[in-house]
Amino acid sequence: MQAKHSVLWHLLIDLPIVLLVAAVCICLEVGALPSRRSGFTCNDPALSFPHTGDTFSISLVAAITVIVPFFVLWAVEAMLYQDDEYNMKKRKMLASAKTAGLIYRDYIYGAVVNLTILEVVKCVVGTPRPTFFDLCQPDKALTCNDSEYVSSYKCTSTQYSRYLQIDSSRSFPSAHASLSVYCGLFLAWYLQRRAFSWHNRSVLLIPLAQVLALVYAAVCSLSRLTDHRHHWWDVLVGGLMGVLSVMYTIVVLCKNFSQPSVVSTSDISSSDGNNHQAVQRLLSSAPRVVVP
Repeated sequence: MQAKHSVLWHLLIDLPIVLLVAAVCICLEVGALPSRRSGFTCNDPALSFPHTGDTFSISLVAAITVIVPFFVLWAVEAMLYQDDEYNMKKRKMLASAKTAGLIYRDYIYGAVVNLTILEVVKCVVGTPRPTFFDLCQPDKALTCNDSEYVSSYKCTSTQYSRYLQIDSSRSFPSAHASLSVYCGLFLAWYLQRRAFSWHNRSVLLIPLAQVLALVYAAVCSLSRLTDHRHHWWDVLVGGLMGVLSVMYTIVVLCKNFSQPSVVSTSDISSSDGNNHQAVQRLLSSAPRVVVP
């Protein structure tokens, strides 16, 4: 009964909340909801770089953030899986996937929190990108003088899509830096806590995977500067937000991977409650012995 109530809560409360947050983020991203646009200084060289595209597209970063960690978690948990009397009959891949899924759930929750905060801050601050003049081509840029500050303008570009014109005023902070740092640090620390040992058959395999995770975070973040898609402070703050988010996920949600099977407090309570009910049913069904 308790498990059924938990499922109902997830379907009736949690799922609508997740869908609502996702819908708000999508509407903010595509410009369906109003957001702030900061002004610009006329002839500002920091906003005059040509748009050359992204080394790491946002779809690629999203795919790496969502897909790669689960398979890494699954592979590690499958290697750590050991048969005992309780799970001897269970399939190894299924049992390890369940354990990995519990960790992955906390990881995704932290990523969603991180992305939601990022999207809100982007729309509230609304600072121009280094490629602002090329993407937006504001109408006031043709008539303003010297270093005059323009607070109200309209994008007139016909070369770029409406999405890119809206995105030209969402430089702060860097979502690429935040998500890549979040993903890279999470995987590196997870491998350190759950997979690294001096007694492994290959001592260098896990450190190599950790280095690759950290290199991805660094290269993806720095590419935002070389592509002139962000200012340096955008990348710095985005990276710091990724660090704070991954610390929250690891310490608060995953309990620093201190248990063989990382589960949340609610899972433990639910399991204890189910076990308690099972014991009560066994005791009530046990035959009574009458002592003469």
